[in-house]
Amino acid sequence: MRTGTTYQIELLLLRHGATGSNEEGRYLGQTDESLSDAGKQELLRKKLNLSMKQPDLLFSGPMIRCQETAKLLFDTQPILIPEWTEMDFGDFEGKSYRELSGDPDYQAWIDSNGTLAFPGGESREEFIERSKKGLGRMLTKVREWEETNCPAGDLVRTAAVVHGGTIMALLSSLTGGEYFDFQVKCGEGYLVCLSADEQERPVLQDYKKT
Repeated sequence: MRTGTTYQIELLLLRHGATGSNEEGRYLGQTDESLSDAGKQELLRKKLNLSMKQPDLLFSGPMIRCQETAKLLFDTQPILIPEWTEMDFGDFEGKSYRELSGDPDYQAWIDSNGTLAFPGGESREEFIERSKKGLGRMLTKVREWEETNCPAGDLVRTAAVVHGGTIMALLSSLTGGEYFDFQVKCGEGYLVCLSADEQERPVLQDYKKT
């Protein structure tokens, strides 16, 4: 293992394609739902228009909608990061905003700007910590690959297909910004430039919306 080195990472963070629940405006967290036909077609159009380059390493959340998106866009098997499941929405899972209208627990959550834990589910703080742990796992995989395949200082190009919540959790943590400022639509995301050291401590260099 090299010592005293910092390595550079280009990370394309993409939200998975649309599912039926996404299209209906339902809270879709830990339900393992496949992409819809329309979601698949939109991803294929995106792939054709963007002519996406193959990354050195491809990562994905373990849920089927992320894996399907990764395979459609990049034609390769991704490395799964178990911590990158979507937030546990608890009692709100599978329900639409309209169905939750008038629910006092939902109104309290809205009034808190999403800082309250979901009833029967996960808090934002818990979710962010879990997402950060997943980033650390990813960086370990990148370092192992970099030590074998790259001269010191070379850029490692990576992509990760995750959930909208995971993107918000990671970028709000890395930037110190507001959680909901990093919302993206299905199939969209951010191109992030990071540096990291042997302890897998990430430092944000730059980011832009794709």
